[in-house]
Amino acid sequence: MQILSGQHYPLGAQFDGAGTNFSVFSEVAEQVDLCLFDDDGNETRIGLPEVSGFCWHGYLPNVGPGQRYGFRVHGPYSPQDGTRCDSEKLLTDPYAKAIEGSVEWGEASFSYSLDSPNDGPNRLNSAALMPKSVVVNPFFD
Repeated sequence: MQILSGQHYPLGAQFDGAGTNFSVFSEVAEQVDLCLFDDDGNETRIGLPEVSGFCWHGYLPNVGPGQRYGFRVHGPYSPQDGTRCDSEKLLTDPYAKAIEGSVEWGEASFSYSLDSPNDGPNRLNSAALMPKSVVVNPFFD
């Protein structure tokens, strides 16, 4: 799947009738992956190709309303400095206009091990436990 550079604004997922622009803000990210989910929950990860003013963005032609998605952020894991980037944790789009599902709490939901929280990041994949953001149709009332 080919991703184009897209626009940094507006934030979130914006369907334009031909495809969807995705943009999310992060001051600490070294890379942001857009994660698309099909009806069976299978995930496709696509690196957002551009960053402008701390906004990571990309445009996917032929992706439209109903598409479930989330983000994964690569970057520093330094809780003492206030950062817990972990690409194994699926993040809901903070600018999403629709969300499907709810959080199912489990070991993978946390960025640290519940048995030893000071031993570094918990590398369990959280996608199955997290709600998914959903692309909406802005042309529908």
